[in-house]
Amino acid sequence: MLISTEPATGAVIWEGPEGDVDEEVAAARASWAEWAARPLTVRIETLRRVVNTIRGRAEPFADLIARETGKPLWEARAEIEAVIGKVDISVNAYSERTSSRRVEGQMTNRTALRHKPHGVLAVLGPYNFPAHLPNGHIVPALIAGNAVVFKPSEKTPATGRMLVECFHAGGVPAGVLRLLIGGPEAGKALSRHAGIDGMLFTGSARVGLALHRQFAEAPNKILALEMGGNNPLVVWDTPTLHAAATIAVQSAFTTAGQRCTAARRLIVQDELHEPLLDEIAKLIGRLVIAEPHSNPAPFMGPVIDNETAEQLQEQWLDLIMQGGRAITHLQRPVPGRPFLTPGLIDVTGIEKRADEELFGPILQVVRVSDFDAAIAEANATRFGLSAALITEKPALYERFWSNVRAGVINWNRPTNGAPSNAPFGGIGLSGNHRPAAYYAADYCAYPVVSGEAEQARASIGVGLRDA
Repeated sequence: MLISTEPATGAVIWEGPEGDVDEEVAAARASWAEWAARPLTVRIETLRRVVNTIRGRAEPFADLIARETGKPLWEARAEIEAVIGKVDISVNAYSERTSSRRVEGQMTNRTALRHKPHGVLAVLGPYNFPAHLPNGHIVPALIAGNAVVFKPSEKTPATGRMLVECFHAGGVPAGVLRLLIGGPEAGKALSRHAGIDGMLFTGSARVGLALHRQFAEAPNKILALEMGGNNPLVVWDTPTLHAAATIAVQSAFTTAGQRCTAARRLIVQDELHEPLLDEIAKLIGRLVIAEPHSNPAPFMGPVIDNETAEQLQEQWLDLIMQGGRAITHLQRPVPGRPFLTPGLIDVTGIEKRADEELFGPILQVVRVSDFDAAIAEANATRFGLSAALITEKPALYERFWSNVRAGVINWNRPTNGAPSNAPFGGIGLSGNHRPAAYYAADYCAYPVVSGEAEQARASIGVGLRDA
């Protein structure tokens, strides 16, 4: 039995039995060929009906996401809008990235390029965007003609169930999209299952690396990984300190810091750091941190659960013990619940800083003396998902863009600004060069090249004895 509780209150929001991996994969395996044989236009029209279903349930769906994740209701509503917008974006992406072509040659010969689905794809979803992120795999996979077995995070099963119910209500056959409820062991069993043809994963680097090692033994299966980042935000030579501070707060603390693109490291010019950190601290002091449905609307809610909050507190304490200087403290304002106040800490004096993703509202400050040092510090990570520079000097941005290693590089924008109509992914420990969003079509179908002629003609001109 799996139980889901509201982070903000501790109330039980959903409970249900865990699923059977073999049954779910078998159902998808039995259904995918018929789905793949349907014309592309029919599959697209089916998914447009799914959009209408979700639109009709938008408010209760957003309410569920807000309660199950703890994120503010306004943010949950934005997530539903992203879910709704994914179909049109994915249709355009499929047309552009996997288009069919024919090149005519002599004597009715031609070369044809078309694409086929892989078969049955497994999707492992995260808890921070429990509808939007798995939907970003499911929609392009279904458009391409695959069947999908979707295992939502064990921390957000109710959202996963509602998402699948909307697909079925919109006309996607029950066998084509299967829901697997379960914990980490169910995810491991699904990833190892001989009946899947690929795995589409969003989550931690630790799990992603384990999947990468596992799939090294299965080169016949597609593996797409999105594994987060230790993302740098550099502030340099800017007079607009309030705007810079606002971008820093948005980058680091939106969704309580539980975004893979959240800024983890603030790299700042020595002479700017005191006034900038003052501005950031003032903004942090004004942030409303409360339950999802509170009035006035909160900027952020709790992290996903008490275990996560306690782990973040331990990581914060470790930074302090190593010599970090707290500017604003990470605190638990509500006893027994996973609310955290944003922590801002100067770690310049820590000689060997751990290169890890602190998945919560912690922003580490590093002071540097010149721009080359800022770029070097930005690249001092095994990850490479997102990076941003705040400056009014275009030449500095050109240097930054050219030298920083990341899949998303923003200028005077938050690190977590990534549109769905563009590719999304990173390098290093952030991914395996399978970017999602607009480029998800690339890993949901494979190209087939065909030499074709309407009539068989053949001759052997060399190497035959006389008849």
